[in-house]
Amino acid sequence: MTVMTEPDGPFVHPALFYADEREYLEGTVPFVRAALKAGEPVAVAVPTDNLRLIRDGLGADADSVRFLDMREAGRNPGRIIPGVLRAFTDAQSSGTRVHIIGEPIWAGRSATEYPACVQHEALINVAFQGRTATILCPYDTRRLAPEVIADAYATHPTLVRGGSGAAEDSSAYAPGEIVARYNEPLPPVPDAPVFAFRAASLSDVRHVAVAEAARLGLTSARLEDLALVTAELATNSVVHGGGSGSLRVWAEGDSVVCEVRDAGRITDPLAGRRPASRDQRGGRGLLLVNLVADLVRLHSDDEGTTVRCWFGR
Repeated sequence: MTVMTEPDGPFVHPALFYADEREYLEGTVPFVRAALKAGEPVAVAVPTDNLRLIRDGLGADADSVRFLDMREAGRNPGRIIPGVLRAFTDAQSSGTRVHIIGEPIWAGRSATEYPACVQHEALINVAFQGRTATILCPYDTRRLAPEVIADAYATHPTLVRGGSGAAEDSSAYAPGEIVARYNEPLPPVPDAPVFAFRAASLSDVRHVAVAEAARLGLTSARLEDLALVTAELATNSVVHGGGSGSLRVWAEGDSVVCEVRDAGRITDPLAGRRPASRDQRGGRGLLLVNLVADLVRLHSDDEGTTVRCWFGR
């Protein structure tokens, strides 16, 4: 049974290492029940099968919990902080401790997705600094690669092993190093036509992207989503990226991918991951991109910024 001790600070972010269903339930169900007993709000955002496990394990207590399938709500890791974690915590009463189980990394995640996943885990610590919340992140030690478990040591200040209830500090905790390490150049792609744009040709970018994506098999609402993302990224390039940029669109497996490059540099690690306030003017472009695309990968350095977005066909 995992029993978290009283937190020393307002934000607590432990990794739960589990090897089987028993350890998973011993690490999650008591966590939820303790929060409910304290009268504090709880959300569970984990992959489909584990969602069923926790719901069944809670019995009648499940009615008091907010459940989200992470395979859908967190398909794009860049969407999780604004669309799942902050969306839930911001809806609660001020000063109330919020409890969340969030499992953004599971064995089905692809190598293409993983860098965005681990950066998300590192950035939770920045996004929730000073907030009154506990976010417990389970890791399947039986099915995840050893390097994934090693990264969990770096992205979580506290570790809980199995159902033992024993919590310890992580001596390898270094979230900033993880964010920097995975800000890596994106893999090369097959040859694809390049459409260069400036302010005068900004209106053409959306039409070029939609026409090419439709030719590659993207249809219906997904075409509209790609059009919105392309327009937002191209506008950012013109306004913040030196006044120009380039667009490429290609097919990759079951997805259509669009990529926008420019000469700008993104220095804010939480860009696109903060919910927009009601009175906010502008600054929503990357947030919309994260909320709409199925996956977003970003690389930014002194030479410029590349944003690559996937849309399922």
